[in-house]
Amino acid sequence: MTKWQSLASLSVMPIRVAVMVAPHQPVEIWEIDDPEVEPGGVLLETVASEVCGTDVHLSHGRLAGVPYPIIPGHVSVGRVLETGGEVREFGGSRLTAGDLVTFYDVHETCNACWFCLVAGQPNRCPSRRVYGISYSATEGPFGGWAERIYLKPGVHAFRLPEGLSADDVIGGGCGLFTGFAAVDRSGLPMGATALVQGSGPVGLSAVAMASIGGASLVINIGDPSERLDLARQLGADIVLSVNEDPQAEREAVVRDLTAGRGVDIAIEAAGQPAAVAEGLRLLRDGGTYVIAGHYSDTGSTDLNPHFDINRKHADIRGQWGTSLGHVERALRTLARHRDRLPLSRIIGGRYKLEGAARALADVEAMRITKAIIEP
Repeated sequence: MTKWQSLASLSVMPIRVAVMVAPHQPVEIWEIDDPEVEPGGVLLETVASEVCGTDVHLSHGRLAGVPYPIIPGHVSVGRVLETGGEVREFGGSRLTAGDLVTFYDVHETCNACWFCLVAGQPNRCPSRRVYGISYSATEGPFGGWAERIYLKPGVHAFRLPEGLSADDVIGGGCGLFTGFAAVDRSGLPMGATALVQGSGPVGLSAVAMASIGGASLVINIGDPSERLDLARQLGADIVLSVNEDPQAEREAVVRDLTAGRGVDIAIEAAGQPAAVAEGLRLLRDGGTYVIAGHYSDTGSTDLNPHFDINRKHADIRGQWGTSLGHVERALRTLARHRDRLPLSRIIGGRYKLEGAARALADVEAMRITKAIIEP
C-alpha cells in the first residue's frame, strides 16, 4: 500500500472540524461524516488553513447571510486524497493522490445572471457560495478548519507551482490574492509612486506586489512595529507608524518624497474609515485610489467631495473580493518571484483545531499577523 493509498483510507473515518456555531459564541470541535466523493469531486487532506480578518468579522456576525454553524477557513492548502474519476486542475493536468493544491473559494455561480454573463464578474453572482463562509457545517466539510476538505465538482483547484510550499501560499492566504487584486485594479504604471495603508496580510501583499510590479517608491503606513519590519522585508522603501508618527508628519514625509505632489497610486488595506480620508489627502491630483480593506461595515468618515475627490480629479476604485484570474495570476507571480516574495514570514502562529479560538483571538488582538490552522 502506498502512502497516499493509506491516507485515502482516512476517508472512511469521521472528520474532526472546528465550528463557529454562531457570532460571539465559543468555537466547538465537532465530528462530521465524510462525504461521498462524486464524479468530479476531490477530497483533500488539509495541510494548512488560515485565520484571517474575514474570520474575525464572521465571529462578530458582521457579514450578512451566513448560515451558522459554519466551518471557517476560506483559503486553504491541501493534499489530494481521492478524486471522483478523472479530475483536472485549472491548468489542465490531471490531479492525482498526493498533489499539493489550493482552490478558488467562490463556487456555485449560476452562469446565467447579468453579472456572470454580461459583466464577466461571477464573484458578484447573487447565487454564489463561498467555502468557509456561506456553507453550513451541517452540509459537509466545506471550510479549511477541518482535517479534510471536500471540493465539490466544478470547484477550481490549482496545483501549487513547482518550488512553492504550503507556507509560501498560506502565509499570504487571502491577503495574497486580495493584495494582488488591489495592485492590479490600480493599474500601477512602471515607475509610479505607491502608498499602501495597512500592514496586515492584505497590505503586506500589496506592498510586495507593488514593489515587484515596478513601483519606484513604495510607502507603507501601518502598525505594529513587527508588521512594519515585515513590510520592509517585502519591498517597502519607507514605513510610517500610525501610532508613533503624527498624521501631519506622515503627510509631510509623503509630500517631501513626491516633490510635493502626493503619490500616484494609493491602496487602502487598513479597514479603518479614517484611513480613506488620509489616503485621499496623500494622493496626487489625478491619482488612483483603491479601497480594498473594508470587507465589512466599520463606519463612515468625513470627506469633502469637492476638495478630496472632484477638484483633485481622483480616480477612486473599490476592490471587494477576488476573481479566479487573480488567484491564477497571483500564484504564477509568487512562483516566479518567490525569493522576492517571502510571504511565509508573515506566519506568526501555528494552531491545531483545538486552538482555533485562541488563533482567532490572537489575530483580532493583532498579537500576530497571520495565524494558520494545521489540523
